[in-house]
Amino acid sequence: MNDYSAHIKDLKLEPRTIGFFNWIGFKTLLTKEVARFMKVYSQTIVAPVITTILYYLVFNLAFGEMRRSVGEIEYMLFLMPGLIMMAMAQNAFMNTSSAFMISKYDGSIIDLMMPPLSNFEIVSAKVLGGIARGLVVGFVSVITFMALSDMGVHNLFYVMFHAIAGSMMLSTMGFMTGIWAEKFDHTAAVTNFLVTPMTFLSGTFYSIDQLSDKWQPLVLYNPFFYMIDGFRYGFTGYVDSDLMVGLVTMAVLNIILFYIAYKMLKSGYKIKS
Repeated sequence: MNDYSAHIKDLKLEPRTIGFFNWIGFKTLLTKEVARFMKVYSQTIVAPVITTILYYLVFNLAFGEMRRSVGEIEYMLFLMPGLIMMAMAQNAFMNTSSAFMISKYDGSIIDLMMPPLSNFEIVSAKVLGGIARGLVVGFVSVITFMALSDMGVHNLFYVMFHAIAGSMMLSTMGFMTGIWAEKFDHTAAVTNFLVTPMTFLSGTFYSIDQLSDKWQPLVLYNPFFYMIDGFRYGFTGYVDSDLMVGLVTMAVLNIILFYIAYKMLKSGYKIKS
């Protein structure tokens, strides 16, 4: 027996027991997801913030000296939380959908399925990565708007809850889209025909009180509405719906979406077949 073999024998290596939850694997995958979007921060963080600011500037310029108000708050203050949440939601969706599509496209999906990670751990890490990107975009946007305007915080709980719940909802939807999509055109279709319209038609740019009695009930069936309405309340104190209904809707919907994403991954839908 040579010296190297003797050294290995002396180490008395034992198989690692992972236990109920693989925290090391989960942390590694989550760190990878965060590092992936932070490495190209100019595209994933700076660009969305600039786009959000441009929306604000265009509306501000369009109104000029004519200052509208919604309830007792100035329209531009009413608009800002909606723009921020819209940016958070879209980026949370893009983070998980694009990451999954890229791994399917270049064949690295096998590197995700082979390690000793459960389906629950994979979904959790991927979704949390999308939430992280949404929250970073939101945080930078909020700091920027506070520097540019009189924007303040009315209720921090509602700001944080809807920021996390909204980002989770879109991140999970992005994960499901990444599993379902067979090419990048499919993810673009979901963005263009589902995510963007539902965001724009959720009260981002207007109060639902401005809608007719025919259209108001339809908006209340849009989960994006509760995401933005609660987030806006956290900053302005203005709300269009029952806050408790919004909290329950977001919580229940996130549980349902997460379960569906978990079942899709566990079944190997469009991955193993």
